[in-house]
Amino acid sequence: MVSVVQTSGGLSERNNYLLDSVDYRLVETPADREDIYRLRYRAYRGEGAVAPNPSQMVYDRYDDLPNSWIFGVYLDGVLMSSLRISVASPDMPACPSLDVFPDLIEPELAAGKVLVDPTRFVADPDRETRFPELPYMTLRLAYVACEYFEADIGLASVRAEHQAFYRRVFLHKPISGPRDYPGLIKPICLMAVDYPAMRERVFERYPYFRSSLFERRKLFERTQQPADSGTIVNLPEFPFQKATIAPRS
Repeated sequence: MVSVVQTSGGLSERNNYLLDSVDYRLVETPADREDIYRLRYRAYRGEGAVAPNPSQMVYDRYDDLPNSWIFGVYLDGVLMSSLRISVASPDMPACPSLDVFPDLIEPELAAGKVLVDPTRFVADPDRETRFPELPYMTLRLAYVACEYFEADIGLASVRAEHQAFYRRVFLHKPISGPRDYPGLIKPICLMAVDYPAMRERVFERYPYFRSSLFERRKLFERTQQPADSGTIVNLPEFPFQKATIAPRS
C-alpha cells in the first residue's frame, strides 16, 4: 500500500502538469495482471503488510469479478502504481470492503446506494519516493469512477496512519475502528464520503480530479481479451449502469 504525504500548493500545480504524462491502463490480459500482482507483492512486502509467498504475487477473488476494474498507472511508459476499483450496488453488492465491514455497508446497499470501493492501492517501492504526487494521480481514478457511476458514497479502506490524507484531500470521514483485512498483516479502517455533497468542494481544491465523459467511458466501458482466444468481446453492462443511471456528461 503506497504511503501518502502532505502537499503544498506547488505540488498541486505540478499535478496539473503531470496529468498529461500519466497513462491509466485498464488491466485486461493475463500478462498485465501478473505485472500488477507482482507489483502488489513488492509494495506490500516493502512495508511488511503481507507474509512471504512462493508466487510473489498478491491477488484475490475480487480481481475477477465483473464489477471490478484493475488499473495500472504509467509515467513515461513505466508502471508506477495500481488501483482496483469495485462498484457495489443492490443488484451487484460484492466488493472487498463488504467482507470486512458488512454492518456498515449492507444498510447502504439495502437503501439502494451505489458505492465505489477503491482497494489494492500500491506503488513501486523503488520509484514512489521520487514522485510525491503519485497518490493523487492514482487515487484520482476513484473520483473518475464516482463520477461515471454516479456514486452515492465513496469508500476508502485504509490504515489508521493514512486517514489524515483521505480526510484532508477527499473529505472522507472515518466510520470504523481498525479491523483485520484478509491477507494483510496490518489492520485497516473504513472511511466514507457523501460524493454528491462533497464533489464540488474537492474539485475546487483539486481541479485535476475532474474528468471528461470521453475519459470516463474510455476507462470504464471496457472490453476483455479472453485468455484462450484472440477475439475481443464486450462485457455486459452492469445493472446499475446506464439502465437506470446515465453517466454524467
